[in-house]
Amino acid sequence: MEPITLQAGLGFGLVSVGLLALLLVVVTLWQSFEIVDAYEKKTLTVFGEYRKLLEPGINLIPPFVSRTYPFDMRTQTLDVPRQEAITRDNSPVTADAVVYIKVMDAKKAFLEVDDYKKAVSNLAQTTLRAVLGDMELDDTLNKRQEINAKIRKELDEPTDEWGIRVEAVEVREVSPSQEVQRAMEQQTGAERRRRAMILEAQGERRSAVEQAEGDKQSNIIRAQGEKQSQILEAQGDAISTVLRARSAESMGERAIIERGMETLEEIGKGESTTFVLPQELTSLVGRYGKALSGSDVQQMEGLEGKEFDEETEKLLGLEDIESALEQIDTVADDDLRTDETRDGDAARDVDLAKQEAATREADRDIELEAESERPSD
Repeated sequence: MEPITLQAGLGFGLVSVGLLALLLVVVTLWQSFEIVDAYEKKTLTVFGEYRKLLEPGINLIPPFVSRTYPFDMRTQTLDVPRQEAITRDNSPVTADAVVYIKVMDAKKAFLEVDDYKKAVSNLAQTTLRAVLGDMELDDTLNKRQEINAKIRKELDEPTDEWGIRVEAVEVREVSPSQEVQRAMEQQTGAERRRRAMILEAQGERRSAVEQAEGDKQSNIIRAQGEKQSQILEAQGDAISTVLRARSAESMGERAIIERGMETLEEIGKGESTTFVLPQELTSLVGRYGKALSGSDVQQMEGLEGKEFDEETEKLLGLEDIESALEQIDTVADDDLRTDETRDGDAARDVDLAKQEAATREADRDIELEAESERPSD
């Protein structure tokens, strides 16, 4: 029984050793391969000594004595916590930011800095406070791009030594204190009220200008209408005077002839055979005798009817009555000019025309009365 038991124990021991050896081989193979993702790199250390960077894919490494440290090679985002700062003009503000970084050299990021993310975040916080403290309140609120550029410039130099590139810095919000915000709101309200008052005043001024311009145009048009009416009235008076003068001339000659004929009739009833006739009567009888009696009496030579001389006809406008009438119907556009000198001249011409027409009419009436009294003498 003892030999059988010994053989069985020996066989079990061999199996156990074989299993241990197989397990050791599997673990060794597993430790000999390192898989690296496409978006990262890994640093390899053997017995704590830096050896190399492992590229994406399957890499062979010494088993059991090697360690790897992964580095994400993609652009990474770091949130900078809200920071409090005092501006140059002693106004408290708070601000937070976002920093975009990328690992450019995994060896430096592993050897030169303990935790590159934490280091960049702390450096961004101190830089943000320094930049805000070097600016005035209005600049911190308005010059956001300038703040971003300054922070990025301050971060570039130290991060380059760590193998990190700062791709962008964005300040998300800059908030002044509550007291400053209330003061700014009051200032903004006052500025808006001032602009509203300015716009209202400008509107009222423009309205007044437009109204004055409209009144001016209305007065000009009304003055033009009144002037045209005066011109037409004066022209009508002048032509009426001319027509009355011609009518008076014709009626005066007819009255002389009728009085003369009545006188001849009275003379014919007397016994005297000698008659003395005025030369004016014989001239008028010779001119109108044929029309009055229907006989073939020839026109006698003698004193012609009283006519106006050239100067009088020119003053009265007898030479061109038809053209004067046409001028009334077609008043030229130049009469509507608003020149004050022309208005004054036109008004004076109208007054002179009226005075001359009245004078001529009075003189003509005197002449007609004198001529009508001559035959009775």
